[in-house]
Amino acid sequence: MKLRLALAATATFAFAATAFAADEARKPDVAKGRQISETVCAACHGADGNPPTPAYPKLAGQLAPYTFKQLMNFKAASGKEPERKNAIMNGIVATLSPDDMRDLAAFYATQKEKPGVAKNKDTVALGQSIFRGGIVEKSLPACAGCHGPNGLGVPNQYPGIANQWTDYTVAQLKAFRAGERGNDPQGMMRTVAGKMTDAEINAVADYIAGLR
Repeated sequence: MKLRLALAATATFAFAATAFAADEARKPDVAKGRQISETVCAACHGADGNPPTPAYPKLAGQLAPYTFKQLMNFKAASGKEPERKNAIMNGIVATLSPDDMRDLAAFYATQKEKPGVAKNKDTVALGQSIFRGGIVEKSLPACAGCHGPNGLGVPNQYPGIANQWTDYTVAQLKAFRAGERGNDPQGMMRTVAGKMTDAEINAVADYIAGLR
């Protein structure tokens, strides 16, 4: 089961990477992406993808195909509801074309993410244990198995998660667990988060925030 989920997730990310680079005659325009970021996205995510508050996720340094996939998932298409629902993001991406999204994703990928820090010294050991080794008795896989030992992601396979705000990671894991977010390939993250308690989610999210 774990192998099938991992292969499905890899295939979906690979598809996103292919879609990101679909128009080979038009490479992503990083300068245009910067302009879109500064005029459309900066109020929440910061001009360079480093938001001033944990209310919004850090986008700087994220792998471009992943950012592109998320933007596309926020966008309604062919009369269908968006795959990922968020009132603010659904409204914003409605004004963006796929090329705009490629440009924006490419721009964020060139930016340097500001480092975070683990704030709860009492849960660092638990967070590290889950990230590095998972929880065997729950058949919970290690985060590092997909996202890399430093949480930087694997190009064309899995997104980077290191240095992300603790609050944002907690919110996303809980959303996956509750089924409120469902744009993960074959329910992979929903399966993972569904095995975690609040304490485990909080611990690993805090640990991830301080990864280097």
